[in-house]
Amino acid sequence: MELFKRRTHVDFMSRRWIFMGVSGLLILASIAVFLVRGLNYSIDFTGGTLVELAFSKTPALGDVRDTLAQAGFSDAVVQTFGGDRDLLIRLRTVPGETSAVGQKILNVFQQASADYPGVQLRRTEYVGPEVGKELRNKGMMALLLVTVGILIYVGLRFEWRFAVGGVVAMLHDPILVVGFFAVTHMEFSLTVIAALLVIMGYSLNDTVVVFDRMREDLRAERNANVMQVFNIAINETLSRTVITSFITFMVALALFLFGGPVIHGFATALVIGVVVGTYSSIFVASPVALWLGLRREHVLKRQFLGARDRNDGARL
Repeated sequence: MELFKRRTHVDFMSRRWIFMGVSGLLILASIAVFLVRGLNYSIDFTGGTLVELAFSKTPALGDVRDTLAQAGFSDAVVQTFGGDRDLLIRLRTVPGETSAVGQKILNVFQQASADYPGVQLRRTEYVGPEVGKELRNKGMMALLLVTVGILIYVGLRFEWRFAVGGVVAMLHDPILVVGFFAVTHMEFSLTVIAALLVIMGYSLNDTVVVFDRMREDLRAERNANVMQVFNIAINETLSRTVITSFITFMVALALFLFGGPVIHGFATALVIGVVVGTYSSIFVASPVALWLGLRREHVLKRQFLGARDRNDGARL
């Protein structure tokens, strides 16, 4: 799994302040846009109406969306529910028209009876904003718990400076993704939160691979300083990083191009997250650990303490 036939010797660490400066500006810009403009929350968070329709034959989802858009329901989310002939339509509720929305949707398709014969209204349900607020809070809590858990895991496995660098890089990625959604005002749904969790896990996995090689090289390369060892480790894992990121990016791109509107937000977040996750594992995590003053003695001391604990346990 070597992409480069010859060993690369790119001096990543000498340019660390440039990349950290760029990342810092992007993070500040993302936070500022989020605070000023906010996110375009889906009805998962804001509340809305769910309308279930049954068709006599399998409808084309694209045609259904076009029909709803022409009738003034351009923000409707359409997806199959149960069988291919059952559709679930989610849309924002106009105040005062909650009970009438289902019948209005049914009338739209009955008027186009030539294309949708025998359409029936199965049910209409209203999701209040309180439920949406609870879902949003639970989603944010999930992101917080993941962050704390990962910080503990990396702190136990590596030296704490590595842990801080890994967590900073991991938080860097979802912040930029949220900033993109705030700038473009794309719909922010529960599937996007799921994508953020995936991105955080992917970013951490990539960072841990690089950190693991750095730890090994710090123990082996006794004549090189820490900055040189970091460069060696990143170059040694560069082929693996590029290959893994490229394959993951192609999968996310396929979902983005062919997955359809229902998972469009999820796929968009993944495409951006893979790119910034690869970037942060190289240009954010390592420079932060270096900036915190990581030295070879910290790694060797941790190795010595771990070996002593194992020996004491063996004697017991």
